[in-house]
Amino acid sequence: MEENRAKLIAAARKAFAEKGYSAASMDDLTADAGLTRGALYSNFGDKRGLLAAVVHQIDGEMAARAEAIGAKCDDLWEGLQQQAAAYIEMALVPEVQRIVLLDGPAVLGDPSQWPSQNSCLQETMQAVRKLNEAGRLKPCDTEAAGRLLCGAALNAALWVAASDDPKTVLPKAIEAFRLMAEGFLAKRP
Repeated sequence: MEENRAKLIAAARKAFAEKGYSAASMDDLTADAGLTRGALYSNFGDKRGLLAAVVHQIDGEMAARAEAIGAKCDDLWEGLQQQAAAYIEMALVPEVQRIVLLDGPAVLGDPSQWPSQNSCLQETMQAVRKLNEAGRLKPCDTEAAGRLLCGAALNAALWVAASDDPKTVLPKAIEAFRLMAEGFLAKRP
């Protein structure tokens, strides 16, 4: 069963990236996976369920990549900034752009409610908590700050993906995110 799930997710990922969710045919998708529509229905319920699984997989990969980039920084604050910038920058990756940032919200609804976004939120809140404990931030509620930072990065990525000129919008989005995030920093003597 796991092998069938993996085959269907791989075929869907390819089809959704190349054709988009609407144009991807379930018959072509299942044929590419060497399976039947019944396998799709029993594993995912429907095409929408398959999209949710593909989005979850890609979003998880995005989070892991952003986390790895942030972890390279010695400074927790700079790591958090690098992580957000990496996430926003992934809006230029065609597969991410089309599946996660354009088709995903159109079909699955508000990305902030996706289960995969919860892990990003938890990680951001943990960083905010540590920064608060170290006195690096103005006194603020950990959950509120985490939600706002995650939401800002997500919305910046959505903006980049939906723009007519993503490469021009990207640096503007990252700069605005940094300026907004710096508002949380405590003033240093």
